[in-house]
Amino acid sequence: MDALERTKARIRAKGEHPFRVLKCQFGYRKTPYRGLAKNGAQLNVLFALVNLWLARKALLAATG
Repeated sequence: MDALERTKARIRAKGEHPFRVLKCQFGYRKTPYRGLAKNGAQLNVLFALVNLWLARKALLAATG
């Protein structure tokens, strides 16, 4: 049973880490209502930045 809980925790951690980066690094706490299209577009851009943030070490190693 402990192994199952550990596996679930690992999966949950991988899924929630980008949201922590989004909130802490980019300061995205509350969403002002601008319309669904604009909010969706802003989140798409922010998650693209999160992907770059999480891959920054690999990107730096590849360029330098």
